[in-house]
Amino acid sequence: MEFLQNKFPLVLHMFLFFLLFCFTQCDMSIHDLLKSKGLPRGLLPKEVKSYNLSNSGLLEVFLDGPCLAKFDTMAFYDSVVKANLTYGSLAGVEGLSQQELFVWLPVKGIIVDDPSSGLILFDIGLAHKQLSLSLFEDPPHCKPDGVLKKNGRKEKAFEDQR
Repeated sequence: MEFLQNKFPLVLHMFLFFLLFCFTQCDMSIHDLLKSKGLPRGLLPKEVKSYNLSNSGLLEVFLDGPCLAKFDTMAFYDSVVKANLTYGSLAGVEGLSQQELFVWLPVKGIIVDDPSSGLILFDIGLAHKQLSLSLFEDPPHCKPDGVLKKNGRKEKAFEDQR
């Protein structure tokens, strides 16, 4: 019994640490996770269903299905988006494409080197594209049917391209 009495403060501290960790990490939204890693909240759409982050940094994001969102150009999200998450970077991105001049190019990486610059860098394979961080402040709505409204008319996007 004396052994348990000596270990009780240690067990109590471990339990409190776990609770504190869980309150800060367990219910963190994907958008808050991105922000905590030096990336803008709006890189992923509002319609994210769930995500997994492994100890090695592999991030898997699950949506209800493939969808389109609009930033400066169109972005296509597969139903699963994967990347290696480190501070200020998503590397080895899979499941995200960006439209450039009527061509869909896979996004390979996303980097925020210097947040004070106000720029985010997209690696789209053939080139690197710098955009304003302000485009990604808020998570976009993602349209599952491939049809977005622009200026009161419907614009066919991904469906017509594949």
